[in-house]
Amino acid sequence: MSQRMPQAEVAPQGPVFSRIVLGLWRLAEWQMTPAQRVRFLQQALELGINTIDQADIYGDYQSETLLGEALNAAPELKSAFRFVSKCGICLPSPHRPAHTVHHYDTSRAHIIASAENSLQAMGIKQLDLLLIHRPDPLMDADEIAGAFLHLQQSGKVRHFGVSNFTAAQFDLLAARVPLVTNQLELSVLQQQALHDGTLDQCQRLRIAPMIWSALGGGTLFQQPAPNAQVARVQNELQRQSAASGLPASVIALSWVLQHPSKPLVLTGSGRVQALQQAVQACNHTLSRPDWFALWTAAAGHALP
Repeated sequence: MSQRMPQAEVAPQGPVFSRIVLGLWRLAEWQMTPAQRVRFLQQALELGINTIDQADIYGDYQSETLLGEALNAAPELKSAFRFVSKCGICLPSPHRPAHTVHHYDTSRAHIIASAENSLQAMGIKQLDLLLIHRPDPLMDADEIAGAFLHLQQSGKVRHFGVSNFTAAQFDLLAARVPLVTNQLELSVLQQQALHDGTLDQCQRLRIAPMIWSALGGGTLFQQPAPNAQVARVQNELQRQSAASGLPASVIALSWVLQHPSKPLVLTGSGRVQALQQAVQACNHTLSRPDWFALWTAAAGHALP
């Protein structure tokens, strides 16, 4: 593609990532051979996507291992990408026999062990960013800060952040240790982050949120539409698609990318066409009337 992928400083003195992030939580479902995984990573790089999002639990604790197989087959890719992972969720799994109950664990020991396991699984020496995956009711901010400091001083993780945290939870941990992002759900269908203060906080702190499920987990394109809200949004996307000549997915992603907090958007597809459309969305700007037409379609009522 002739269009270039914009890069973004995630936070002051933070990492620089591509605005589209290669989300690999479904990697195990794509049934790719190691060679196919290598080619997929190469195609992402050709589009300017140089950031990968992972988590220890993805693919029943196997997604990072599958990625590692590809990286070991093509070691030059290890220096070409920026790597993000997450920890703190414990799922029962044959791959984690000690986990007998679904729970959260943000203890120092678990965070350090999880980060080290992720590095080993992917076959890399350093994570560019480690996130706490979900807010833990038993979160001890001082203990997490200690774990983060240990990982940073040992050269295993460069930067830290959180995922799915409220503004208050973010503030608590950020009072102990610098955080560079909050990974949040946002789409035309799921607009809570617009109104609950989390995106306002990101903009105030000049940190770029990372957005998951920006296409509503595929619900935006489900046929027939599962409910009236989706039907309204689909109709508006189709109207704008016809007027612009752009795919509806490009318009939906542009709606998210246009927020002034300058979000980074995670992909969730193993199709190169989906990556191409995500890059295209970075170079498309909706008019304010079109942006608010989608907001209104999702809300089901006019603006106040």
